[in-house]
Amino acid sequence: MSSAQFGNYGFDFSRPQSRAERIARLDALATLFDTAFVVPGTNIRFGIDALIGLVPGIGDAITTVMSLYIVREARELGAPRHLLARMLANVALDSVVGAVPFLGDAFDVMWRANRRNMALLRKHLDRR
Repeated sequence: MSSAQFGNYGFDFSRPQSRAERIARLDALATLFDTAFVVPGTNIRFGIDALIGLVPGIGDAITTVMSLYIVREARELGAPRHLLARMLANVALDSVVGAVPFLGDAFDVMWRANRRNMALLRKHLDRR
C-alpha cells in the first residue's frame, strides 16, 4: 500500500500534520482506546484499552504505553508541565487500578483516562 493510499485513512506520512489534524488524530485514538464500542443493549461504552487490559500481566502495560503516546503528543503540542502532570496522573491511576483483576477491568471501562486527557488538552488549547 503506498503512502497515497494511507492518506485516504488519515495516515499521510508524506507531509507534516497541522495542529488541528494532530488534535483530531489524538481524539480519534482516545475514542478508539476508551469508547469505540458499546455493550449491546446498554449505553456502556468501552475501547481497546479495556479489551487489551484483559490479558493478564502484559495487557495493562501495553495499554499504559498506548496512553502515554497521547501525553507525549500533548507535550509536543505545547501543553504546560502542570497539565502533563495531571495527564500522567490519569494514566498512572488507570494503570495501577487496571492491574487489579476484574475490578481493574471495570475501572478501565468507567475511568477513561484517554478521554479525560483529551478533555484536559482541548480545554487548555481552547484557552490559548
